[in-house]
Amino acid sequence: MNGNHGGSVTRCGWCSADPVYQQYHDTEWGVPERDAQRLFEKLLLDGFQAGLAWITILKKRDHYRRVYHDFDPEFMAGQSDAQLQELLQDPGIIRNRLKVYGARQNARAWLRLAEQEDPGAWLWAFVDGQPLINHFASLQEVPAITAEAQAMSKALRAEGFTFVGPTICYAFMQATGMVMDHTRDCFRYAQLS
Repeated sequence: MNGNHGGSVTRCGWCSADPVYQQYHDTEWGVPERDAQRLFEKLLLDGFQAGLAWITILKKRDHYRRVYHDFDPEFMAGQSDAQLQELLQDPGIIRNRLKVYGARQNARAWLRLAEQEDPGAWLWAFVDGQPLINHFASLQEVPAITAEAQAMSKALRAEGFTFVGPTICYAFMQATGMVMDHTRDCFRYAQLS
């Protein structure tokens, strides 16, 4: 896929012609996000994606926001096993037991982290607080894992998080603009670099 969709606009090669995907690519992906609540949401969504296509999660995101009270970590951390079992019957989410229970575990880990420091600043520290701007010519050059993503993964696991392997962490870093990986031919490259 060459990323040339929607008239004369050139997008990154991973972006399909799906309007939901294009909206996400054009307005969110690679844009620096510093709001802790949004970072928590994106970290969890990237974990939910494990083994699936991102578009699957994107199309379920609004439903996730409803069932998780806009990804409120207090609400999520307090969910009972019975509530999680009920959630596993909801076709609007990924009904994977490990991911559903992992989301509660991650909410609890997030709250513990927040007692010590600002989780958003803590996450941004893996890129020294500033976006890493890459200048890749093609999708083939973009790595799946970097040293920063490995360090973040290790630190998150040490804090008690799950579904935070280095590949998930790198996708999270790309999504939240900690890393700017729009390729040079993409119209967003010039805007974000």
